[in-house]
Amino acid sequence: METVPFSLFGKRFVASFFTLLLLMGLGHAAQAQYQVRGVTLDKDTKQPLPFVSIAVKGTTLGTASNENGEFSLNLPSLPRTLIVSEISHVRDTVRVTSGDKPLQIALASASITLPEVKVGSYAFQLADRAYEAMRNSYKQAFYGKAFYRQVTRIDNEPTEIQEMVWNVKSNNARIQGTTIAQGRYAAKQALMSFKDFSFYTKAYGLYDPNADSTTSLSLLGPNTVKNYYLEISGILEKGEGGIAEITFETRPEVKNYYAKGTIWIDVDTYKVERFRITTPNYSGKSNNPAFKFKDKQLEIDMSFQSTTDAASPLDHIKTTLNFVIERPGKVRTKMNVSAFTFFYDTNQTPTNIEYQRASLDTKDLDEIRSVKYDPEFWANNAVVKRTPVEDEVIKSFEQKGAFGTMLPPKPTKAPTRKLQ
Repeated sequence: METVPFSLFGKRFVASFFTLLLLMGLGHAAQAQYQVRGVTLDKDTKQPLPFVSIAVKGTTLGTASNENGEFSLNLPSLPRTLIVSEISHVRDTVRVTSGDKPLQIALASASITLPEVKVGSYAFQLADRAYEAMRNSYKQAFYGKAFYRQVTRIDNEPTEIQEMVWNVKSNNARIQGTTIAQGRYAAKQALMSFKDFSFYTKAYGLYDPNADSTTSLSLLGPNTVKNYYLEISGILEKGEGGIAEITFETRPEVKNYYAKGTIWIDVDTYKVERFRITTPNYSGKSNNPAFKFKDKQLEIDMSFQSTTDAASPLDHIKTTLNFVIERPGKVRTKMNVSAFTFFYDTNQTPTNIEYQRASLDTKDLDEIRSVKYDPEFWANNAVVKRTPVEDEVIKSFEQKGAFGTMLPPKPTKAPTRKLQ
């Protein structure tokens, strides 16, 4: 059964988002001669460390580890030095002399200090200055590409996957517009499918210049003190300066909206490095009136490249939705949808591309089907190889009933000849 159009979960929520980190051109990677693979780990816990920036010293080459800490990087020559960094860990360098064995890169946690100033007032001061810095550089546009992957799971079983490569226009707060370059998908018959989940990635932003300042619920806005509790957890050491880690939560006086999360702000430049928010205020509904969505939780994690410029481009956005479906006489069904978007080949040169703003009228599968599927594009795309589809997903979609461009075509049986 196919369901959902998903509606906007509230104009109030769209106003409040953001986040940190990298972005490196991968255009040269297609000419690479050596492929280096590896995994990034937390030095203390030995657990995989996702979304770590891996840059090649002295070049514009680079990538980021995926959700499982895995990465793949094509290099034109060896030896090379990799610069490995993640906001809450100590930056490190790794000398690579061979691509024969996978690398294991363990990063130590960054030192955290508390400022001598009053913690509460300092958090609000940083948020206010970050708001002004974002307003001042909001008009700086970036152009490039983005790779989007979405996986839906019902009771932990994968039921659909969609991948798109967009031409994208963005700025220091959000995606401003996209147009699809390539797409592919696979799915099987299931209780529910998602028609427009990419909207939540495309539409979210940390700052909206058109928002009503009297009612805005944006964390970075004119009503921060009235709407939020802020607490500074500490300062992550970064050279002579640092990055403030600030937790936030809406005040009880704020009606019909609740959110909590963390924002990381550079204490010298006041640029937001990363923003993560979790909210139950998701109003998507099924077109089946018997389906009731419970225990809803939507999380957005946005990361921007750390640069010396006044405005930094997006690095990645992760959007995750969890909820439970209740149906009369049925066992509760767990739903999980996770989308990861990685931005690459980003620059400040305007293009002639017509970028479309996010709209709930745009359906993801319609977009994917609007462009001719090119299997060679996907086979040779370094960005896609950086985060390979999990084996469990592929195995699930090889079962009877799976369909879509991502699956290999089923062999056709030769016609049998009847004996005369």
